[in-house]
Amino acid sequence: MDLLEAPGLDRAVGVLASLPIVALTGAGLSTDSGIPDYRGPGSPRRTPMTYQEFLSGEAAQRRYWARSHVGWARMARAAPNAGHRALVALERCGALHGLITQNVDGLHAEAGSRAVIDLHGRIADVVCVHCRRRSSRAELQERLTALNPGFVEAAGTAVEAAPDGDAELAAVDGFRPARCTGCGGVLKPDVVFFGENVPRERVARAYAMVDAAAALLVAGSSLTVMSGLRFVRHAHKAGVPVVIVNRGATRGDELAAVRVDAGCSETLSALAAAVGTAA
Repeated sequence: MDLLEAPGLDRAVGVLASLPIVALTGAGLSTDSGIPDYRGPGSPRRTPMTYQEFLSGEAAQRRYWARSHVGWARMARAAPNAGHRALVALERCGALHGLITQNVDGLHAEAGSRAVIDLHGRIADVVCVHCRRRSSRAELQERLTALNPGFVEAAGTAVEAAPDGDAELAAVDGFRPARCTGCGGVLKPDVVFFGENVPRERVARAYAMVDAAAALLVAGSSLTVMSGLRFVRHAHKAGVPVVIVNRGATRGDELAAVRVDAGCSETLSALAAAVGTAA
């Protein structure tokens, strides 16, 4: 079946003809860039480290940073895919006025999107949990390599990549995490962990973005966690129609005006071509 004949696609185009559009994106948008998701069809069950566990002590921090040290080397090479580029095209033609992403990979900005709210932060940034000094993840990678020479090479190429720049490692004994160069405190990626709250100011900006929309486009999110689902509920309550593009069911399906069960790259490309022409 041709994508343009996919169930719901023509109705999605009709809904998204109401401008402006705001997009809410999730991990399913970045799978075509080689970054695994948490809950997509066929994805293994994953148990990401919680914020409370990370703060529990040196053992948890060693485990996190050892896995991240291996996973970052791969994630840093990820490039935007056709889905990211389609959203850029919608923004440039004036149809898309804002984008809220649950992803931390920074690929929207790399693709050229400008009006982006990184709801959960960006994995490319690091923050000290004590003095709040911020630094670059790329810089930290160099420090971790110096502290743990040969660790990435010893892990091998068969290590399974995990979401958010993580990697599945069995052995992390002996790994040496780096400390804050300012105060010697514990470093953490500047992202919102499971069990951690999104900053209120960021949430408020995202709600304001949805309030200004004539349609909300959800792409690549199962909406399993409230962090993203709340914006779908908010839009629905305000009478803003919701279009969901995702492989598999989502927690927000009953709130959607249209649902397209298909991949993000090809579907968003088709939507951008159709909506962009009419914008």
